Amino acid sequence: MSLSTHVLDTAAGTPAEDVPVRLSRRAAHGFVPVAEGRTDGDGRIREWTPLGREWDPALDPRPGTYRLVFDTAAYLGEDAFFPEVSVVFAVREPGGHYHVPLLLSPFAYSTYRGS
Repeated sequence: MSLSTHVLDTAAGTPAEDVPVRLSRRAAHGFVPVAEGRTDGDGRIREWTPLGREWDPALDPRPGTYRLVFDTAAYLGEDAFFPEVSVVFAVREPGGHYHVPLLLSPFAYSTYRGS
């Protein structure tokens, strides 16, 4: 089981380095932060830093609804049109690999389930 992400700057044609990303899991009272990371020089997060006891890398991602919040203002600057991008996705296969890339430009973004 694993979860990874990749941020690409489509305007520059390069990976987006040092983008803070927070992962949360939906609970009864809303989303609970479970892990965080920053993209590396290749724009990827391969390993997450757990937040509290809600995240167990040996078990997660467990089935449920998750949210990745990308702090795009940290990369694009304080005048970013999209200062934050939130991607909500469902984990259905507990043994699967989940890769959720973000394609980013100053005035647009897109995402998909990668491999």
